[in-house]
Amino acid sequence: MSIFDAGKVCTFSPISGVILFEGKPAVGARVIRVTDYQSKNQDEVVTDNTGHFEMPGVYARHVVNFLPQEFVVGQLINVIYNDQEYKIWSGVKRKREENAESRGKPLVVTCELTQDDEVINVDRQPFITKCKWDVEPDAKKDIF
Repeated sequence: MSIFDAGKVCTFSPISGVILFEGKPAVGARVIRVTDYQSKNQDEVVTDNTGHFEMPGVYARHVVNFLPQEFVVGQLINVIYNDQEYKIWSGVKRKREENAESRGKPLVVTCELTQDDEVINVDRQPFITKCKWDVEPDAKKDIF
């Protein structure tokens, strides 16, 4: 880390993967990512002929990052395919480090648009998703 990285935090790690619809590549799907940290930011890409997409990491720098405070970033990814919109990723990032969503591994996902949503907790960061990635979720605890 250099002096130029002071106060810089990762609000959404670099993400890549494949979007599927009924098990087949969703060619030409719009992948729209929104981060909500101090303000909303949005970017988007279009899947290629194999359903593959890739998005760079999103970072923010602000003077308040030097202050002790809880770090909370809203994350959302929607996919528009065949004139239908699918929410494939909705979560809260609570760690400033890159790849916190996957315990330090690159965030490579496979998302099936027709799949039911699943809740996956990673280091107490909850994600509601239609995606699978290489991560061991937190153990489920019985509270009763």
